Amino acid sequence: MLVARSLALFAVAAVFEIGGAWLVWQGIREHKGWAWIGAGAIALGLYGVLATFQSDDDFGRILAAYGGIFVAGSIAWGMVADGYRPDRFDIIGALVCLAGMAVIMYAPRGH
Repeated sequence: MLVARSLALFAVAAVFEIGGAWLVWQGIREHKGWAWIGAGAIALGLYGVLATFQSDDDFGRILAAYGGIFVAGSIAWGMVADGYRPDRFDIIGALVCLAGMAVIMYAPRGH
């Protein structure tokens, strides 16, 4: 159950971080204005809060493991929000990152 909770927290964090960055991008690069930028900044702040709910006490481990979620989530976000079509190397790279996340976060450590 702890792994499922942790993965859910990572998924929600990805929505806030990737979504927040996307909102800032839209606000600046697509000239959608300060409201988009402000909403993005709030979402990015909420991403930071979510990491504190992970059960592991090691910030560095959580952030490093989250990196794998970020990579895969960014590709998925691009597909849904912007019509991005990843090639096989994007997909392979994302899978490698997710495997790294699983090793970093969930490998048995015996403590």
